[in-house]
Amino acid sequence: MSESSLPTALEEIFAADSNPEILFSELLKAIGEVMQCDRCFLLVRHPQTRIYRNFCWRRNLDLPNTETDGWQSEEEWEKEDPMFAAALRTAPPIFISDIETAPPEVLNVEFERNFLGHRALVHAHIVSDEQLWGILQPCMFGQPREWTQCDRAIISSVIERLRQPVVDYVKSNSDE
Repeated sequence: MSESSLPTALEEIFAADSNPEILFSELLKAIGEVMQCDRCFLLVRHPQTRIYRNFCWRRNLDLPNTETDGWQSEEEWEKEDPMFAAALRTAPPIFISDIETAPPEVLNVEFERNFLGHRALVHAHIVSDEQLWGILQPCMFGQPREWTQCDRAIISSVIERLRQPVVDYVKSNSDE
């Protein structure tokens, strides 16, 4: 796979003329299957009003569901979550192979255990005009995972392709 290409299953989803909610739902499932993850969610947010909505796919319905029912007010997660603080600074994606061994300046292990439950994750930031509009998070439960160069290339391409649909969706659906 080249740096800018995506697996066929993901390309087909981006090529389809779907409304954004269908795009997000189908894309999360396809990312989960292509990357062999347990859960994948997409948090979309309005940078000024700090309201958000979360879409979630789970391989197994017993896994925690992060999906929200509509828009909600964000809390100041950056106070407890260094990865959210990094996202607000528009840092590059963060690849965590094991929350149990990640340095505390990168990840608050108690926050991750208590609120998200995963063991390995990608925290990929969707940024436009130097503002955070979304976070894509594929993750694994139960065991660590080394994220491959292929995984990293997929994430890079997906967040690039998701940028405009996420910004457009937030602007047209968040009652700003």
